[in-house]
Amino acid sequence: EQRTGPNQDGIGKFYLGREIAHVMGHQGASWLERPEREEEERTDLLVKLLPIKEGDVIADIGAGSGYFAWRFAKKVGQNGKVLAVDIQPEMLEILAENMQERGVADRVQGILGTISNPKLPPESVDLAIMIDVYHELSNPYEMTLNMVEGLKPGGLLVFVEYRAEDPTVRIKRLHKMTEEQVKLEMSVQNLEYAETISQLPQQHVVIFRKPLG
Repeated sequence: EQRTGPNQDGIGKFYLGREIAHVMGHQGASWLERPEREEEERTDLLVKLLPIKEGDVIADIGAGSGYFAWRFAKKVGQNGKVLAVDIQPEMLEILAENMQERGVADRVQGILGTISNPKLPPESVDLAIMIDVYHELSNPYEMTLNMVEGLKPGGLLVFVEYRAEDPTVRIKRLHKMTEEQVKLEMSVQNLEYAETISQLPQQHVVIFRKPLG
């Protein structure tokens, strides 16, 4: 759905009533790696709370500079794998350097996706996650459809988004989502709602499961 809207943070395209936000370019990589991010967002707590097990295959969609990819790599261990997906080759170059420095390059695989396909191997992923990413997808229906195809039966799809229903979260409107909106947009996919984690200071973590059957 196209509309001409006055919001300079949006791309003028709407999906199920929500205007889609502009993507952060690779020029913003340093903001992703800012030292105060862990304290502001409790990224350490997020990684701890996620249902990630040793040996899991994790898909980090919109992995950017790899801020979370190396943390996931530590959690899945030597027998696990992180598929770090981004649509910007420049981001994947930065990510590869960061993974080398962190000593986890052997279990983090960079994947150049497209705006509608993360290029995941079919039924290969235990948990796919988007951290402050989903609201920027220009083709959210197609992208989610392809992510679900990449999940193993029973696999999880995780959305981490700034809470739009919380007026104290000082983030631009189009870069936040309500839990209700996330659930609405997933209602058209082959997914079951699992749970919402609300312990983070500014974001909620909304989790869906791919049916076993």
